[in-house]
Amino acid sequence: MVGARGSVATTVITGCAAVAAGLHPPTGMVTETAPFDGVPLPPLSALVFGGHDTTSYPLPKRAEELAAGGVLPYGLPHAVRAELAAADEAVRPGGPLPGDDRDDRELVTAFTADLRAFLRTHALDRAIVVNVASTEPAAGEERDDDRLPPSSLYAHAALRAGCPYVNFTPSTGMHHPLLQQMAVCSGLPYAGRDGKTGQTLLRSVLAPMFAQRALPVRAWSGTNLLGGGDGATLTDPAAAAAKNAGKTRVLADNLGTAPPGEVHIDNVPALGDWKTAWDHVAFEGFLGNRMILQTVWQGCDSALAAPLVLDLVRLTAAAHAAGVSGPLAPLGFYFKDPDGGPAALADQYAELLAFAHDLRTRR
Repeated sequence: MVGARGSVATTVITGCAAVAAGLHPPTGMVTETAPFDGVPLPPLSALVFGGHDTTSYPLPKRAEELAAGGVLPYGLPHAVRAELAAADEAVRPGGPLPGDDRDDRELVTAFTADLRAFLRTHALDRAIVVNVASTEPAAGEERDDDRLPPSSLYAHAALRAGCPYVNFTPSTGMHHPLLQQMAVCSGLPYAGRDGKTGQTLLRSVLAPMFAQRALPVRAWSGTNLLGGGDGATLTDPAAAAAKNAGKTRVLADNLGTAPPGEVHIDNVPALGDWKTAWDHVAFEGFLGNRMILQTVWQGCDSALAAPLVLDLVRLTAAAHAAGVSGPLAPLGFYFKDPDGGPAALADQYAELLAFAHDLRTRR
């Protein structure tokens, strides 16, 4: 995992260990529901975790902080401390960090060597690279365009190491023009981008409702209040723009055009890893009757994201084992900005089930 010591990664590792040990049910994991019975997915107990991060803060300590904040159940970090410590041992320094004078080629070479060593050390069948790091500024904003963005450096390393890639962030990753042809020629499956966990998940359900019931949407605005690392990162207008692009896109894809309105992201440090998302939808009814729908979504982003990451790892691993290559459009169910496929959540779920059936028949 890129960003292997962040809140999402820590929740993924802790949650996987807890579910594998029978300490907690697999709530939120779609791959653990009945329609996925018989699909050749790797068992949770077979997953080994490692990654890259620019911080050296230990995973067990991070898990304890998340438990203190109510993100993880009390006592769970202690119960799975061995698994957290093992994953922490497999985290390598990320980059580029301030003062790092290595160029892109040297960074990619280093990350590739780390991936190959991870595969070799743990005698793994395959490694899936998942980007769960902080959101980068949108392309062309506040970065040196002569260099690849960090997310694309890791994506490049994944391709060179023969590892499927999943981008759970809105960052560039595999979508960089210099990597697209390489990705196509790699024979590897890849999926992304930007995990659909809260506000956009709700939008992908509500927007088709308005379209199917012939109720014109006059305006759709939203506000996000969040703290933690994401809140701090998204105070950067360029990073916020990258994040909001997917929220707007799902409306345009389902309604035919993006209605007037904006999405605001406000950093509220006191909220920690919790967030509140509010939407205000103005729509028109019969005989011009003007009406309003308001929604409030309150939740913990790490707890919403973690089961989706585990699903994506298992599905991408199964696709790789089955010889599937290229963009995994059927995994659009999990993303704001998927690689093709329908935009409405119900249609995306139908495609996901069809993909599961295909994987089952390839056994």
